[in-house]
Amino acid sequence: MTPRHLLLPLMIGAALATTGCNREPAATAQDAPAAASQPAATPQLGSFGFDAAGMDRSIAPGDDFFGYANGTWVKNTEIPADRSSHGSFHVIAEKTLAGTRAILEEAGSATDAGARRIGDYYAAFMDEAGIEARGLAPLQPSLRAIAGIGDKAALARALGGDLRADVDLLNATDFYTDRMFGLWVSVDLLQPDRVAPYLVQGGLGMPDRDFYLEGGRMAELRKAYTGYVAQMLELAGIDDAAARAQRIVALETKIARTHATQEQTNDIEAGANAWKQADFASKAPGMDWAAFLDAAGLAGQQDFIVWQPDAVAGLSKLVASEPLDTWKDYLAFHAIDRAAPYLPKALADARFAFHGTTMNGTPQQSDRWKRAVADANQALGEAIGRIYVERHFDANTKARADEMARNIIAAFGKRIDALDWMSPQTKAEAKAKVEGMSVDMGYPSKWRDYSALEIRRDDALGNAQRAELFEYQRNIAKLGKPVDRSEWAMLPQTINAMNVPLENRLVFPAAILQPPFFDGAADDAVNYGAIGAVIGHEISHSFDSSGALFDASGKLRNWWTEEDLRRFNAAGDALVAQYEQYSPFPGSKVNGRLTLGENIADVAGLATAHDAYRLSQQGKPEQVLEGFTPDQRFFLGFAQAWRSKAREQALRNSLLTGVHAPGMYRAQTVRNLDAWYPAFDVQPGQALYLAPEQRVKVW
Repeated sequence: MTPRHLLLPLMIGAALATTGCNREPAATAQDAPAAASQPAATPQLGSFGFDAAGMDRSIAPGDDFFGYANGTWVKNTEIPADRSSHGSFHVIAEKTLAGTRAILEEAGSATDAGARRIGDYYAAFMDEAGIEARGLAPLQPSLRAIAGIGDKAALARALGGDLRADVDLLNATDFYTDRMFGLWVSVDLLQPDRVAPYLVQGGLGMPDRDFYLEGGRMAELRKAYTGYVAQMLELAGIDDAAARAQRIVALETKIARTHATQEQTNDIEAGANAWKQADFASKAPGMDWAAFLDAAGLAGQQDFIVWQPDAVAGLSKLVASEPLDTWKDYLAFHAIDRAAPYLPKALADARFAFHGTTMNGTPQQSDRWKRAVADANQALGEAIGRIYVERHFDANTKARADEMARNIIAAFGKRIDALDWMSPQTKAEAKAKVEGMSVDMGYPSKWRDYSALEIRRDDALGNAQRAELFEYQRNIAKLGKPVDRSEWAMLPQTINAMNVPLENRLVFPAAILQPPFFDGAADDAVNYGAIGAVIGHEISHSFDSSGALFDASGKLRNWWTEEDLRRFNAAGDALVAQYEQYSPFPGSKVNGRLTLGENIADVAGLATAHDAYRLSQQGKPEQVLEGFTPDQRFFLGFAQAWRSKAREQALRNSLLTGVHAPGMYRAQTVRNLDAWYPAFDVQPGQALYLAPEQRVKVW
């Protein structure tokens, strides 16, 4: 069963991470490409908070509800040249980026040390002239250290010293790191009263093992990647670049063969492997684990969770079997690749040409100020977020969103009560989970302290490296201490939402609480269809195909009767089959199993939000606004929240590695709700029509 606890692939500000020391982001494609003729623009919302002009009323709602709600917008909107995709989330992101930019630019002249720190970070990234003048000098200490590796024990120390807290298994569901391993420090899913370090497979420069092992398009990308590796080595002044590149990609191909697949990685029960420190030498021989753990600052840590044990064993074996010089070339390339955004333009541009254009189809790199904002968010996010909240998030918005969350949680509880297939025993466990759920709205209750992080106005690369090390040390310092259930794994200026399954907690950042998701001037139907469905989605993650594995305390524990679990899984299987009918390209379809958790959350979340909306309207007369009934406005608000389009390469990547279905298919979730059919007079024979017994009702 798969962990899925984000509303969509992670977006900080505008999901523009440059990101070198902070890694290239996965594709955030949400929809199929379409012909486009106009630059992306902010939609003009009607008097009730809905973009009626963006609809295409020539399309029957029962044939294509996404097209009906968004067809004119799709036809007339051009994906910005610096993006691989565009949609409702990106519209908010542009506004949030601009607000964050103002904060950072003003902070550059601040007298307060905290504000000056974020201003100096931004200014260092923006100092193109200084970066050009310094050339490769900031990178040389890393390259000299790699060149000085003299034996396999030293290699193990180098790999351990390079370990960072750069993955997130159950909150952000970010499994990718180009380092040999990634570390996630969080609540122990087997003993939720303590914190544990989770070790995760890594080491690839491309997003997934399939890019190294499959034929066709993947073979073309491998050739391009090999050329890119050689190019970066040449730009860094390393000789014999072409031969070294061949050896590096051959090593990464061997690494890819050790890796678990996406579906295996997303299996929580398979990932819950408790290892003692002594187990590494016997279960994963090859690496000098004592040297690795000492360099990683983990020599005193006895308990670990090893997420992909076969991959860890395979990677360790490769450390022993592959030539030391090949490993040194590999480490040198990845050091250059990570550092490129903070180095002269030739390296930064080459990096974007591969990771942005070749891999995701994005024709143009984002303006430097946008990259600087995204990078500053990665390094000093809560320091920036604190100011963002003061300027852009008001108490009335928080109060109204808090009320909606309470209403939707109550509605979910009522849905549990009404289930006729669930036993009283399982219902009691489910109700305990609902009643114990906590909600963080807008911003964290306490802010991180960055005062120990050194930021220099003339050291863009050093700032990024020190920020990553600071974050790593902050994380491993949590080991052996009580669980802090107030910590956020998401920034207030993030356009997203999160379910924290190990703590039975929901997080809704300030930045998502703005139009088109939440609008204080909009009527309740649109707000419940948009942000209400987001809230319902995150609640439902506690009861999706992975969330249902955790009890009210956050422990991985089976609280289901055998028969109830069988029925629950049968509903999930039906949803898998439904989504695997969606195919944006010949020969490519949505992976219904990989996206199951998100699809369950969409179906149950939308149904719960509709219930909550109806409960909130009791005693109020129904109003038809601009020709739309309340139910129509509710469902259209939902569908317009998922308006999106993507470049072909990005969409293909998301179908392979993404845990979210493309936006156009998420909008079709409505076909599983009985109330949608009379609202739009959907009849048998139409493309989206499902007979009542075929409509999936998970909760």
